[in-house]
Amino acid sequence: MDLFTTLKERKSCRDFLTDSIDTKDIEKILEAASWAPSPLNLQPWQFIVITNQGVKEKIATEAERCRQWALEKSGWKWLNGYKTDFLKSAPVIVAVTADPKKTGVDMFMEEAPTGYQHACAAAVQNMLLAAHALGISGLWFTFFHKKAVKEILEIEEGQTLIALVCLGRPAGEPVSMPRKDIKEKTRCID
Repeated sequence: MDLFTTLKERKSCRDFLTDSIDTKDIEKILEAASWAPSPLNLQPWQFIVITNQGVKEKIATEAERCRQWALEKSGWKWLNGYKTDFLKSAPVIVAVTADPKKTGVDMFMEEAPTGYQHACAAAVQNMLLAAHALGISGLWFTFFHKKAVKEILEIEEGQTLIALVCLGRPAGEPVSMPRKDIKEKTRCID
């Protein structure tokens, strides 16, 4: 599959079939994540593969609680139609965590270190592209309170929860979201 085709065709999915995903495909997706660039090649990521239905339901409950909280705080009406129950039907959820000490030289800078987060973001992107190449849909999910999900997943102290990646076969055609004209987002310095 051509890289540029993969980039354009990959879509976020929020409607999964409950069919399981082959273990070898999950291993390929995680291997692709491990190829992501990272500051000083520290590879700060760790992955928790979640297939347990009870754990997925706890995550879905927390995501729904977060949706309600965000609706009350923000007043954003679109949250009324946002559903979180797809978390229960996704066959696999991968929690991406990171060690903030593996952030690179930015640990010595004035700003809060972010290199480890950027590295994990690259790993998530690799996961989503690899999944798409294997015919598996995915979603980069961050709509939750990190502390609550860390407790659900018993993530050790010192690890930062970066994202959840939902993986599965789509129940329908994932919706394509429009992209802004790159010229509006680009500034050149000659």
